[in-house]
Amino acid sequence: MTVPNTPPDPADAAPADAVPAPNAARDPYALPPGPDLVNGKPRPAEPVAQRLLPELRIGAATVLACLVLGVVMGALWAWLAPKVPLVVDGNKILYGDPEGEQRAGADSVFVLIGLGMGIVTALGAFLVTRKRGGGIAVAVGLAVGGLLASVGAWGLGRWLGPGRDLVAEARRVGNGGHFQADIDLGAYGAVLAWPMAAMVLLLALSAAFGKREEDPPPYWVPGPPAADAGAPAPGPAPAAPAPAPVEDRREG
Repeated sequence: MTVPNTPPDPADAAPADAVPAPNAARDPYALPPGPDLVNGKPRPAEPVAQRLLPELRIGAATVLACLVLGVVMGALWAWLAPKVPLVVDGNKILYGDPEGEQRAGADSVFVLIGLGMGIVTALGAFLVTRKRGGGIAVAVGLAVGGLLASVGAWGLGRWLGPGRDLVAEARRVGNGGHFQADIDLGAYGAVLAWPMAAMVLLLALSAAFGKREEDPPPYWVPGPPAADAGAPAPGPAPAAPAPAPVEDRREG
């Protein structure tokens, strides 16, 4: 006979060292039970050089692509930049257009080409590395590569443009002859147009269309059950025993 509301027998309680069921819910934020073992020994840490190698490859490829486009930029600048006309008057070299703004126009053309190259390189780098989530190597590669390419385009354009030896050119054309002065940058800050445009566009594209990481579930949502490795699949849960009948004692 069982009396109602009787506390359970301590002998029937589960022992303290009982192993929980394998399908019991576990905290998704709990630490693993032990280190990852390989053949009974802790797994060795991955070398730093091996982890940095993919990033270095991406950064180097970005810089190389910028340098190749820098050659194109130098050729375009030498072709499109306005030239300063000069005229030989006896033993003097005079401006053919004293009020012209060809020097400022050369700076403007260089900046516009640099902005275009920055947009092209940033868009290409973003599309190529979007699946892997970009990375600091892409940004550093664009900044360093854009700056080096701009400086290289500056030097290449001066080399491809008109000669820098004005006296030799004046002697070649003779008295009353016309020739063009070399192209050069009056504002050295123009070499920053490419890297600045690339960095701004890359930041905007990453913020708007970059890869998103899934947020972890709230702490109150239990995670999926984690089955132990090598443990047999849990079978169906046993049916709960039927409650024992309670005898009703009534005084006759």
